[in-house]
Amino acid sequence: MAPRTFSPRGPDRDAALEQYRRRASVYDRELALFEPIRRLAISRLELRPGEVVLDVGCGTGLSLSMLRQRIGPKGRIVGIEQSPEMFAQARQRVARARWARVTLVCSPAEDADLRVKADAALFHFTHDILQRPEAIANVLGHLNPGARVVASGLKWAAPWLLRPVNWLVLPAALRSVTSLDGMDRPWQLLQEQLGRMRVESRLLGGAYVASGALDSRRAHNA
Repeated sequence: MAPRTFSPRGPDRDAALEQYRRRASVYDRELALFEPIRRLAISRLELRPGEVVLDVGCGTGLSLSMLRQRIGPKGRIVGIEQSPEMFAQARQRVARARWARVTLVCSPAEDADLRVKADAALFHFTHDILQRPEAIANVLGHLNPGARVVASGLKWAAPWLLRPVNWLVLPAALRSVTSLDGMDRPWQLLQEQLGRMRVESRLLGGAYVASGALDSRRAHNA
C-alpha cells in the first residue's frame, strides 16, 4: 500500500515529493478532466506578446504550450517545479517542442532563484504552494508593478453542496495536496498580498479561478 501523504500540520515537502514521484507517469491523464479550468486560468492572465510569465509549480509542463501561444516567440516563460520526476517530464516537453526562451527551475517556489521580473504569474493546482507565505513572497517579489496573478485549483464547495460535491473533491485533493488547510479559500494568503481578487467558481463550486494584480505599492514592499 502506498504511504499516506496527507498532513494535518500544513504542507509537507517530503510527502509532496513522494506523492508526485508516484504520480508523475500518470499526471497528464489525471489532469485531463480539469483542462477547462487551466484554459480559463490562462485566459485570465491576459497575456500579451513579448511578456514574461512565471508558471509556478509547472508540473510536467502542461500549461507551457498555452502560455507560449499567448506571449509568442519573443516572450519568456520561467517554470518552477520541485519534483525531479515532474521536472524531467517538463524538460522533455520543452526539448521535443524546441521552444526557445523557456527556462525551467527545479526548486521549491520559496527558494527558486528566478533572476527575472515577470509580467504575470500562474499558480495552477498548486495548493501546497499557496499555503506557504514564503513561496508567495518569493514569486511576488519577482513581478513587475501591475503584473497579473492567477491561482486555480480545487476547493470545498459551499455548505449547501457539501456532501455531493465535496465527496468528489476530497479524493482528488488527497492525490494533489499534503494538507487540507485552506481548502475553503485556497487563494486567501495570495489575496492578502495582492488585495482585491476576482474569484470564479467552477465544477459546482468544487474548483476556482482567482485573479488579481500586483499594484506598485505592494510591488515595492514584496
